[in-house]
Amino acid sequence: MFTGIVQDIGSIIGIDKKGDWLLTIKAGRLSLSDRPIGASIACSGICLTVIEKNSDSFCVQASAETISKTTVAKWGQGTPINLEGALRIGDELGGHIVTGHVDGVALVVSVAMEGDSMRIKFQVPENFGKYIAAKGSVAIDGVSLTVNEVEKNVFGVNIIPHTQKETTLGGLKAGDIVNFEIDMMARYAERLLGDK
Repeated sequence: MFTGIVQDIGSIIGIDKKGDWLLTIKAGRLSLSDRPIGASIACSGICLTVIEKNSDSFCVQASAETISKTTVAKWGQGTPINLEGALRIGDELGGHIVTGHVDGVALVVSVAMEGDSMRIKFQVPENFGKYIAAKGSVAIDGVSLTVNEVEKNVFGVNIIPHTQKETTLGGLKAGDIVNFEIDMMARYAERLLGDK
């Protein structure tokens, strides 16, 4: 489990595409010393398992399923990655509960400045529109965000200057793709109410 509060921007420093992809990610501020082999790290919202590490980088594997459902297929040498270590008992829950089980890829429809903030509109596949609610939560590339408005399967968010600087979202432009994860509560509510 994660909170959607990004702790670091890392970068891809190696990719081995034989079989499951082996990704080597360089960390900056994210401490790896207290993260054992087998620990989970959200990499742009994708929960991946640390299989090797040293003082400033770690390796994870991405299966064919992960590659087909996320932005991993577009990652290359130098790609910036939002990083968040798994939530620990007693940690502050500053965002919302994020599982790291990405639902799919969203398209950046538009980016516009509103004061110092960026107003970004995203389009998700049609079948996910019903899970997005105004003033609800969504995770974009692992960042917990509040939804401003929704029209069918397009929704908007504001990105404040701090988030622009401390995550990869500040560099988004129309036409980019991002990982998205709907709020877990919406998924369970639909499951419970859908059977009635």
